[in-house]
Amino acid sequence: VQGGSALPERSQFRLLGERRFGPFFGVQFLGALNDNVFKQALVILLAYQTTSFTAWSSDVLQNVAQALFILPFLLFSATAGQLADKYEKRNLITVVVALELVIMLLGAIGLVLKDLSVLLLALFLGGTQSTFFGPVKYAYLPQHLKDTELVGGNGLVETGTSIAILAGMMLGGWLAIHGDGGIWAVGVITCLISLAGIGLSRAVPRSPAPDPALRIDWNPVSATVDNLRSAGASRTVFLSILGASWFWFYGAMLVTQLPNLAKDVLGGSASLVTELLIVFSLGIGAGSLLCERLSGHKVELGLVPFGSIGLTVFGLDLAFALGAPQTWRVFVDLFLIGVFGGFFIVPLYALIQSRSEPRQRSRIIAANNILNAVFMVAAAAIAIGLFAAGLSIPQLILVLAVMNA
Repeated sequence: VQGGSALPERSQFRLLGERRFGPFFGVQFLGALNDNVFKQALVILLAYQTTSFTAWSSDVLQNVAQALFILPFLLFSATAGQLADKYEKRNLITVVVALELVIMLLGAIGLVLKDLSVLLLALFLGGTQSTFFGPVKYAYLPQHLKDTELVGGNGLVETGTSIAILAGMMLGGWLAIHGDGGIWAVGVITCLISLAGIGLSRAVPRSPAPDPALRIDWNPVSATVDNLRSAGASRTVFLSILGASWFWFYGAMLVTQLPNLAKDVLGGSASLVTELLIVFSLGIGAGSLLCERLSGHKVELGLVPFGSIGLTVFGLDLAFALGAPQTWRVFVDLFLIGVFGGFFIVPLYALIQSRSEPRQRSRIIAANNILNAVFMVAAAAIAIGLFAAGLSIPQLILVLAVMNA
């Protein structure tokens, strides 16, 4: 350790003060914050005022909404990956954040009018916006970070996202229970956050296009097949993508049930939904940050099976805690599921980024998003099927933990 330089080299937090990472982190943070202010307000309204919107049951409506948000990842990920490989990324980030502003305006209209069709359209478009941001986001990091910084950088992004989700859910949930004034505030705040994100996106450093000569295939079917073929060229990358996709299956099936779990199983108010999601997000943030320390600043896949064991153990305990129900155990289990989820997912993302061929990195990440979406849609479909078969939410979580094992 000469000249006291080891700490700056080893501290992942120093990246936040550097232009190559800080503005990008800020844009990602604001986007996650905005999504969750809107989505949490919508979730609360759909769970606690279902009859104001539709004759569907609340269980079915929550899973239909989840599937609709994920559908664009299946339809548009291949195109998004091609665009992120062909064009410079800073301008793409600005365009995507500007699209978010339009979606938030539409969502505000749907919330004020309590028009389910407008809200579901806004959800679909929100999924579309996330689809186009994903390949840019995860391909940006390996262009600007060293290999020894990838785990730390990904850990910061996941932690920042968790904090943003936490703050967004708290704000959105709090506003949703304050009547029409709160709903109007959701519309105004989400639009202001989008404007801030547009401004911050211009401070993101330019990222040269890795494959500017690429010809865009606008056919989603053939483009998707090509993307999956590219991802399958490396067995290590493809298996990592399958692992990441399973994580999103697990997370989607669990988180989608939380509103009705709070209302119907625990008998809580709308604020309990927010509290459960906050605890889960804090767990993911803690696990993601710990990855940097536990991995020794390198991509350490030993954390992945360790994380998977925790997902099963505490998933099983959560199912039994809900059988009583014991609220304190529910909070502990959700936090630890989040921690072990962080151990599971951060090394996988870092490996996908570091092992992908640079000229095709965005398309490979798009392939990851496609398979993530397939698994998440499957989670919604399986959940709807299990409910139709008569399973309760605790029994559904028990099945999920056993499937993870």
